[in-house]
Amino acid sequence: MRVIPILTALIVAVVLYAVVIERDRLMQFAREMSPLGDETTEMQETSPTETVAEETSADEPASGVVGVMALHSVAQEVDSAVVLRGETQALRAVDVQAETSGKVISDPLRKGTFVEKGQVLCKLDPGTSLADLAEAQGKLSEARARIPETEARIPEAVARVEEARALLQEAQINENAATKLSEGGFASDTRVAGAQAGKRSAEAAVSSAEAGLKAAQSGMQGVDAAIQSAEAAVARAQTEIDRLTIHAPFSGVLETDTAELGSLMQSQGGSALCATILQLDPIKLVGFVPELSVGRVEVGAPTRARLTEGGTIEGQVTFLSRSADSVTRTFRVEITVPNPDLALRAGQTAEIAIQAEGAPAHLVPQSALTLNDDGVLGVRTVDAEGLAEFMPVEVMRDTTQGVLLTGLPDSVNIITVGQEYVTDGVPVAPSYEDVIQ
Repeated sequence: MRVIPILTALIVAVVLYAVVIERDRLMQFAREMSPLGDETTEMQETSPTETVAEETSADEPASGVVGVMALHSVAQEVDSAVVLRGETQALRAVDVQAETSGKVISDPLRKGTFVEKGQVLCKLDPGTSLADLAEAQGKLSEARARIPETEARIPEAVARVEEARALLQEAQINENAATKLSEGGFASDTRVAGAQAGKRSAEAAVSSAEAGLKAAQSGMQGVDAAIQSAEAAVARAQTEIDRLTIHAPFSGVLETDTAELGSLMQSQGGSALCATILQLDPIKLVGFVPELSVGRVEVGAPTRARLTEGGTIEGQVTFLSRSADSVTRTFRVEITVPNPDLALRAGQTAEIAIQAEGAPAHLVPQSALTLNDDGVLGVRTVDAEGLAEFMPVEVMRDTTQGVLLTGLPDSVNIITVGQEYVTDGVPVAPSYEDVIQ
């Protein structure tokens, strides 16, 4: 065991105790031990400034009373806004890309240009797209031209079926007559056999006519299928042609130049970017609310924000996330702000204040805050009997003038200097300073 470091620490502790806690007694002891003490006392007794010294000693606190600086604070109703930092973002940002391949044949628009919804951004060379459309339209016309011929076959097939059924009915009558005559001995077996053969022939004719009717109906269905296929080919060709002209999906500002004249755009395996467009009116502010404050934020709440370069903007909350970020445990909040003149740009930093229910608070210097023995944040105050008293507080928010505190009475005397040298119940002699509110 090392004895010297322990002795050194004890000596240092004793010296610090004597210098800090017993400073007055130490100075009195030093004056008594000084050989010039009596002379100094005599000079003070005969000094012309004796009256000033007596007045000064009369203002000093009595023995055992600690002199402190304090302020008399009265609570004021403060808008307990939720303050956070965020940045401006475009309401919408889209990379407009080509859906087909082709060479650009339109002059480029330069970045910063404001474009309206539907305005042409890029136009591609049609190539063989127009010929493909004409071919598809020709096939469609050909398919439609077959409709009258195919439709005419159906009534003809129906007539043949009716004719065959009539012949079958006649053959059945002849067979019945021949059979009855043969039974009475008035007709030969040959006549009966001939009647039966005629009936079978009529039945075959009916089957053939019905098959012809089905064939005619099937031909009409084939024509309908050919028409639908041709119409689909025309639609594909027309869509391919429509893709050759790229329009602005919404009104906004070009963040990049549109594709250069003569450049090749490829929808697969190559560059297909026509332009990047931003919608900045309205613009949105994006911030992240701490978990402890998210309950005070509501959708639709008025909001004011101060930009870093100066100026304030106003809007309202339009979105509050229901899920916290897995890393920061904060909730995303979006605020929509009108921006008709496009003065705001995406990416600007802002201090956001979301309006919440007000509360009475005291504005005090940040240096007045202290901790008690349990580590609770608070301030030391002067009670009605002139004794120091610790009061816990809650910090509403920090400002450039000081901190706003809640949890205190409406009127209170707060120690601003010397609070670290007193404890509860210690008598103090406060010197009041001007209230900083």
